Amino acid sequence: MQAELKTLARDGVLRVAINTGNRALVQQDGSTLTGVSPALAQRLAEEIGARMEPVIYSGAGKVFDDAGADKWDIGFLAIDPMRAEKIAFTQPYIVIEATYAVRSDAAFKDVEDVDAAGVQVLTSAGSAYDMHLTKNLQHATLERSGTPPESFEEFRAGRCDAVAGVRASLEGAFAGSPDIRILSGVLTSVRQAMVLPDNTDPRIAALNDFVGRAIEDGFVEAAQNA
Repeated sequence: MQAELKTLARDGVLRVAINTGNRALVQQDGSTLTGVSPALAQRLAEEIGARMEPVIYSGAGKVFDDAGADKWDIGFLAIDPMRAEKIAFTQPYIVIEATYAVRSDAAFKDVEDVDAAGVQVLTSAGSAYDMHLTKNLQHATLERSGTPPESFEEFRAGRCDAVAGVRASLEGAFAGSPDIRILSGVLTSVRQAMVLPDNTDPRIAALNDFVGRAIEDGFVEAAQNA
């Protein structure tokens, strides 16, 4: 398995797609990346004797769009059947929550209240919660924006009645905003996995084993709490 993992790098470089739009997994301070996803990427690079080269994206949809474009070797995305038609997933290494941010004076008390006639919901195109809403929203109108930060700013500026997002990202964007509140309920639980850009790549078994080891030896939990 170790030999298979080594072939993921090219000329000693492992190109890793990093989505900085998901603050639950990645935090960025200038050129410094922290969080569980960069930590896993760095551990993998060290195990196979490669240099980790981050390929920065501002949204999950853009990572997925570049699969097959030879821009990254491994990545981190939420597990979704539609995506699985194109890319290969490991087992999930973490499960995170998505919910809504709404106006402070809105009548919404829980996530179920948002799916009502006349309500406009904003989401980041191509995100896991966009896919969830596309399948499950029955009464509200779904509108799409670009990356999560772009959707948050458009919501702040007055677009739509609610904006979906990963809870940690919403909290990071709207902390201290008196006119916006984050609903406590869970819109969907998102299973995050490591991915390869080709769903027929047999090396996904070796990568899955890597993820399993990182979970079992406590590395993932430690990286989350770092």
